[in-house]
Amino acid sequence: MTQTAENHFVATGRRKTAVARVILSPGSGEILVNKRPLADFFPRHDLRQMLQEPLEAVGGAGQFDLRVTVHGGGIAGQAGAVRHGLARALEKWNPELRATLKRSGFLTRDSRIKERKKYGQKGARARFQFSKR
Repeated sequence: MTQTAENHFVATGRRKTAVARVILSPGSGEILVNKRPLADFFPRHDLRQMLQEPLEAVGGAGQFDLRVTVHGGGIAGQAGAVRHGLARALEKWNPELRATLKRSGFLTRDSRIKERKKYGQKGARARFQFSKR
């Protein structure tokens, strides 16, 4: 989460096991995810919309170019990681936006992850079937 020389703002976002590195720079609204256009990387409309919510919350839609590198997890987790990273990058760009972003819940890291399987059980919480006789 730093500012580079050419007025770029870099932030990291995480969700489940996905990690996204977001580079925010003033521009025309171009979004590249892993060097691919947004619509190619996230085919589902709801994920694309969720990813752009921080920009819409601060009125910055179409004002910034985004270059995103994301790995790990599935597409929903990756979209959540990009959203988290984007919100953190916007906060680096203008610290006054922190209140708006925090109120909307974009700066909070969603800590829900898969619970581990326990020994002596079938899964994290499911037990093996009990037989009385």
